[in-house]
Amino acid sequence: MSSSAYENVVIVGSGPAGYTAALYTARANLNPLVIEGWAWGGLLQQTTEVENFPGFPAGIMGPELMTQMREQAQRFGARLETDEVTGLTLARDGGLHTVDVGGELHRARTVILAMGAQHKKLGVEGEELLSGRGVSYCATCDAAFFRDVPTIVVGGGDSAMEEAIFLAKFASEVIVVHRRDSFRASKIMIERAREVPNIRFLTPYTVDAFLAGEAGPLARVRLRHTGDDSLQELEIAGAFIAVGHVPQSQIVAGQVSLDENGYVVCEGRSTRTGVPGVFAAGDLVDHTYRQAITAAGSGCQAALDAEWYLRDSPAPSDADEALAEA
Repeated sequence: MSSSAYENVVIVGSGPAGYTAALYTARANLNPLVIEGWAWGGLLQQTTEVENFPGFPAGIMGPELMTQMREQAQRFGARLETDEVTGLTLARDGGLHTVDVGGELHRARTVILAMGAQHKKLGVEGEELLSGRGVSYCATCDAAFFRDVPTIVVGGGDSAMEEAIFLAKFASEVIVVHRRDSFRASKIMIERAREVPNIRFLTPYTVDAFLAGEAGPLARVRLRHTGDDSLQELEIAGAFIAVGHVPQSQIVAGQVSLDENGYVVCEGRSTRTGVPGVFAAGDLVDHTYRQAITAAGSGCQAALDAEWYLRDSPAPSDADEALAEA
């Protein structure tokens, strides 16, 4: 527990949303506590060079960007706890929320949820080993690194078509690999992809393995036909996995509203979850853009929403504080 009976703000999760929320609430003298998780920094810790985050004209490595954001939040007074939240009990009556960190309980007037989302993975040979060395999960982030080389996109939905269309501006060839002959993508997105001259489709195949070359990075992909189990290999330099995301919302399921895919639902254009004093930001709520800069922006919004909530809501009574200390 903090020196008082409760925290003004507890931020669950890190990454661009969590650290931006921490920066803003710290500068507002709210003394935020950030439970940043063991894998602090989010998905950007798994990326290489980031070229599309404003303010870095020469680009910046993902882990370095997250380190700088983390240090900036600390500089203004954010307190960071490198541990995992194991339980959340959200008060629906505007009372104090409880954040359980391995048995250590923190009471909080406001909670900002910033747990992010994880890319769905194929779980095949070579995927983990070659992640960041040819295997990627974001064409918008990494396409520029694959200029004039052959690539594949794995997936059959709108996201896969969008990734392929964007990637085709850079790569010499984009092969969309899907396990079925038909696609889940909307008709208009499939038509747009088919109109791009350097995109072609290969179905029905699944990825059997990603294979490195002698120099180390990705060099080939082994594909398996879903009908007859025959194998074929393609020489590629890049592979983009576009089979969806998994929002890390399990810990608040049943306490805040989630959509059919598990993303936290916010009220209108705010970060309010519908539970008084609980706000959500970043990839936990965003199934459309999923960029570092949009996550940072929503972290700012959550911080401001929390600040305004604290301004307009009465502080806990002495009885509430006694209960929190019990």
